Amino acid sequence: MVIAFLTLGCKLNYAETSTYEREFKAAGLKVVPWQEKADIYLVNTCTVTGTSDAKSRNIVRKMHRINPDARIIVTGCSAELHRAEFEAIEGVTRVFGAHEKSLVVPETLALTGFFSEGSAPENCATLGNIRGGDPLLAMGGAEHSEAFSGTLPPEKRNSVFGAYSTGERTRSFLKVQDGCNNFCKYCTVPYARGESRNIPICECVRNAEAIAAEGVKEIVLTGVNTGDFGHTTGESFLDLLKALDKVEGIERYRISSIEPNLITEEIVDWIASGTKFQPHFHIPLQTGSDTLLKAMGRKYDTAFFADRIAYIRSRMEGPGKPKVFFGIDTMVGLPGETEELFKETYDFIARLRPAFIHVFPYSRRPGTPAAKMPGQLSEAVKHERVLALEELCSRLHDEFVEENRGIRERVLFESKEKDGNMSGYTGNYIRIVRPYDASLVGRLTDIII
Repeated sequence: MVIAFLTLGCKLNYAETSTYEREFKAAGLKVVPWQEKADIYLVNTCTVTGTSDAKSRNIVRKMHRINPDARIIVTGCSAELHRAEFEAIEGVTRVFGAHEKSLVVPETLALTGFFSEGSAPENCATLGNIRGGDPLLAMGGAEHSEAFSGTLPPEKRNSVFGAYSTGERTRSFLKVQDGCNNFCKYCTVPYARGESRNIPICECVRNAEAIAAEGVKEIVLTGVNTGDFGHTTGESFLDLLKALDKVEGIERYRISSIEPNLITEEIVDWIASGTKFQPHFHIPLQTGSDTLLKAMGRKYDTAFFADRIAYIRSRMEGPGKPKVFFGIDTMVGLPGETEELFKETYDFIARLRPAFIHVFPYSRRPGTPAAKMPGQLSEAVKHERVLALEELCSRLHDEFVEENRGIRERVLFESKEKDGNMSGYTGNYIRIVRPYDASLVGRLTDIII
């Protein structure tokens, strides 16, 4: 039996797909690239934009053309929000929503005959038949959006699928949290992934130990709202960081994304005290306009954001130390973003001087409050503003690298070889290129930037 996988979207999806792949391999299936003929195709979809939804559907159709007899399994965020649309595509055998991820492997094996009738895991017969509206929504959503109103029984709402990626010799993505309770006005994530919930610290540690056993040296913590860790188990995000810091074999950690209001001074102080957590923070800003932050339901203003960045720098930077890498997410073209409000965002980011700006245009998502707001912008205007911030990003990144010249850092080199060279990243995420040396793969190496 041959299976192929395709992942669209975020690192969280990548960690989940990697976990599915390990389990299917353990069951005896052979994995091939998705462009090849397979008996089963599994697509992990994304819904962050309308384009992502369309791409997810098109990939499913393409797989059906590659092998019309194959069983196609669909999961992920777009599958959750648009279940009926995927179920209607020819070739699709099963669609798994946000709270059914633990069933992907056992139910697929049962469907393909790997389990004889009646011998599938017990939960396949019960949880596997959960259906709801289109989409399923763990927490109900009528108060937030009339378009997303499906519900799950209370006993299913805290289910969370633990996952981590394997296959790379240098780093792994470890899922520690899922879902979000923020309901920002432009976002479908709470509807696609459900309420904020987390894996217990003990399970996170076990997964980190399994990653270390593979020889991997770096872990990136992933989640929808990573810093919100603790809703399910009553534990804290700082307790999680302290427990992971003790895992032998793992030498570096990064936090993939954390909301500014969840980076407490206590967390920053602990990281700065001398831990395995690197001077690298990915923090969503979304807009540098207080007017738009308030309109979109964000939980901070620009003054708070700037103060948090300044505090991290004050605790982690100093003579002879590397500068902290700040990557920020910024959305342009939100409803009501006038030229003046965009200039506020541009100027605010320029003053912050992050090392990287992840810029993306606002995508009007049906069913969200922002989709009905006045002041919708044209795609042409959004494109112009994306280009302006990307140009700023390029300049700021070059300046960041120059500020780190002469600093001693450690690089974790990767196994890929290109034109006789290899590359890796410093703790503060500067890419370093050098002639290929197989003995350095997966090893932390001291260098002067």
